Amino acid sequence: MNNLTKMKIERPANEVFEAFVDPEKIGNFWFSSSSERWEQGKIITLRYEEYAAQGDITILEIKNNNKIVFEWGEGHVVTITLHELDHSSTIVEVNEEGFRETDDDFIHQLVDNKEGWVYMLTCLKGYLEFGITKLRAGLVK
Repeated sequence: MNNLTKMKIERPANEVFEAFVDPEKIGNFWFSSSSERWEQGKIITLRYEEYAAQGDITILEIKNNNKIVFEWGEGHVVTITLHELDHSSTIVEVNEEGFRETDDDFIHQLVDNKEGWVYMLTCLKGYLEFGITKLRAGLVK
């Protein structure tokens, strides 16, 4: 089972792509740090200093300015696809696969996951369109 989330960002695909893969930029909207530039085959350590948490992702596929595929958690594969509409706007599509319909908390997992991707994309939009870097890690559960 998968979970799909989309958002329009008023920036060209190359800027959106770099926000994800460049460790100097990702801390402005998502994780507080990334161990290195995202490239196919690499294992990247992502940290949330605010939550004293970290985790590794494995980059499965990269297509410059178009697609990022990584695996995290227990068998979850995330595909971030960038659909450039023109030279100034991009649809960012996040598709996460690996949810099991037989899990007791299946619906909760999907809703929680959707909230997370919507929040991350909102922070990305704020960062790239308006230079806002203080939204990241502001969500309280």
